[in-house]
Amino acid sequence: MESAPVDVVVIGAGQAGLSAAYHLQRRGFVPAGRAQSGDETFVVLDAEPEPGGAWQHRWESLRMATVNGIHELPGFAVPPADPAASSRDILPAYFAAYEERFALDVRRPVAVRAVRREDDDPEGRLRVETDRGEWSARHVINATGTWSRPFWPHYPGQARFLGRQLHVADYVSRDEFAGAKVVIVGAGISAVQLLDEISQVADTFWVTRREPEWVDDEFDIPARVAAIAGVEERVRRGLPPGSVISVTGMHWTPWARAAQARGVLVRHPMFASIEEHGVRMPDGGFVAADVILWATGFRAAVDHLAPLRLRTREGGIRVADGRSIDEPRLFLIGYGPSQSTVGANRAGRDAVRAIVAERAPMAA
Repeated sequence: MESAPVDVVVIGAGQAGLSAAYHLQRRGFVPAGRAQSGDETFVVLDAEPEPGGAWQHRWESLRMATVNGIHELPGFAVPPADPAASSRDILPAYFAAYEERFALDVRRPVAVRAVRREDDDPEGRLRVETDRGEWSARHVINATGTWSRPFWPHYPGQARFLGRQLHVADYVSRDEFAGAKVVIVGAGISAVQLLDEISQVADTFWVTRREPEWVDDEFDIPARVAAIAGVEERVRRGLPPGSVISVTGMHWTPWARAAQARGVLVRHPMFASIEEHGVRMPDGGFVAADVILWATGFRAAVDHLAPLRLRTREGGIRVADGRSIDEPRLFLIGYGPSQSTVGANRAGRDAVRAIVAERAPMAA
């Protein structure tokens, strides 16, 4: 069990957490286990037993060629890889090499149970309670992401279904659904990617709450900037973060085109209820199903922050520029507009810049 004071605790060693650790080290902070008297220190706590963040849990068939977005960490490019290689084989190994290359001394597996204020002093410390001791910190950078909190919507009759229900977080490969009737729920990238994949071996039926807005042109940077600004405004007001895709629309990917070419990219309205052997549609029609796959996204994994009482009545946390408005010693990166891999890298850098800017007058 450990109990130690540090300047910064980073919670999570995924994309955002490792970015923050990299920039802390570049700015002169030293991992707590190697610090000497007078050093500014940090520690990275990760609940996973191995490096790789959420990448180690992605489905088997997610290849490097189909990974969505940029995934490189700052200061060290992803080594060349076969586009057909599984992302969960390549990227966790890359994360492990990154931690070793920059000697980030990630502590794992460490489960953070709670973050609390040590006293009523707004310039005092935060206490990070874990299953392996406690840490006292001047700042906490929370980078716990969303993968550990899959979102399961509730629909009438859900418990009555006699088939299999799973979330995309539990998906392994299409082979387990060969010959089955599969209802796929969701309008995001994962839903369409898995629709294309599963429909090659099974009878699929795709449902969403809203008709996806398909974008025919190339990726629109101004539209993305506007979408991110919208998400930033939501979290600033304390509303639950919305997805960027819900604002920018869905771009035509190779897997979407492939599904369209085979005639399976057919969206149906969301079912009204679930029955023992399938789903009941709004018009009263019945669709038989052996499997319901919920590709319905994730929620921020921030339950350990509950003692800070930051939740608004609407269910979000008020955040501006990656920092809690109501607890300025806390940074939330990989939250809201910084959920993307590029956004997480920048959020890690910006959090460290803010910490350094505040620490500079104290050191002068």
